[in-house]
Amino acid sequence: MPIVGGMVSQNVLNLVDAAMVGTQGSAAIAAIGISGFINFMAVAFFTGFAAGVQAMVSRRIGEGRSEEAAYPMNAALAIITLLALPTSIALFFLAPKILHLLNDDPELLKEGIPYLQARFVGIVAVGLNFSYRSYWSAISQTQYYLRTLLIMHTINIILNYALIFGHFGMPELGTLGAGIGTTVSVALGTLYYHYLASKHTKEYGYLSQLARWPTIRGILKISIPSALQQLFFAGGFTALFWIIGMVGTHQLAAVNAITNVMLVGILPCIALGIGAATLVGQSLGRKDPQNAYLWGWDVAKMAIIFAIGLGAIFYIFTDPIMGIFLKEPEALKLAHWPFKLSALIIVIDAVGLVFLNALNGAGSTKSTLYVSIISQWILFLPVAWYLGPYLGKSLTIIWVAYSVYRVLQTGAFVWLWQRRSWSRIQFD
Repeated sequence: MPIVGGMVSQNVLNLVDAAMVGTQGSAAIAAIGISGFINFMAVAFFTGFAAGVQAMVSRRIGEGRSEEAAYPMNAALAIITLLALPTSIALFFLAPKILHLLNDDPELLKEGIPYLQARFVGIVAVGLNFSYRSYWSAISQTQYYLRTLLIMHTINIILNYALIFGHFGMPELGTLGAGIGTTVSVALGTLYYHYLASKHTKEYGYLSQLARWPTIRGILKISIPSALQQLFFAGGFTALFWIIGMVGTHQLAAVNAITNVMLVGILPCIALGIGAATLVGQSLGRKDPQNAYLWGWDVAKMAIIFAIGLGAIFYIFTDPIMGIFLKEPEALKLAHWPFKLSALIIVIDAVGLVFLNALNGAGSTKSTLYVSIISQWILFLPVAWYLGPYLGKSLTIIWVAYSVYRVLQTGAFVWLWQRRSWSRIQFD
């Protein structure tokens, strides 16, 4: 429940951000949409280490090795810091060229470049943040996860309100203010995670010793496929935004609004999946693969119940919900049927996200990598480009293809879970 609560708070933050920036017009909301996914791609490799942290720490807890449970976390923190810092610096200076490659709309570039640079500054903090989240989940101390997220998101909302609109004596920075607010809040949240871990988890070996090679090798073995999966997934969404951007700015604004709102349904389901990953890892640590298998399905049933209710609300109140974020009638009209399609498949998507995280919790990160690349890059994106920029079809037709892709991916994750080959994976 603390994980779900934290994810719900993150949903609220995303929606508040989108609503604030939405007052600046379609170009602004389209700019933070495409810039946000470029940043998502930039941090994706580093957030992928969270899967390795959760799998290894929860397995050690299940095996009764709690005094060294934090060792994989120590390794992840060192690796992320060493790799993410130079990446952040390089991308900050490359941001104008990167965004220009994906969209040449002058208004979008004016709004998007400063926002993207502000987000690139926070790459290290985001990578560390995700590993801390998995660590709290793996040791079943998720109350600290929730506490930090609530503080972090409160700071973000206040800073965004002040910096976007120029309140409390702050300059009026528009989309740049949104980027600064998000980066500062994540950095402060990461520092608070470190304080809590130092105070409450020393008995697990948090930062008690330098990471040794067997632990580093284990974290890399599990995390690299997950990091690549996150990278390709984020890159795929960035490519989708590029494809939609070639269709039109209003279409791009509509897709950004749909994506943000659908996170309301998706993030709590990811939270349930994170819980499933911990339960699966601990069960495997106790040498009980049948219990691990049942946890996957039990959590999936909970996600289905949640997603049915939310999907119904989204389907019934499509235009009022979209109208919160899209102020221009043309963009609102374009979003109508794609949003309804997303509402119809949210149950299937929820199941897929639970099993994706459950498989990662078992250490089966290579299989999820292969499924993600094949379904997104080989099947969906070429079809989206063919339907959109090549044939000139509507956003609704492209979103039908997107819905089919999500259904096929879920089916593949369920099939992998049923095979149970994940139950035989071993690591340090």
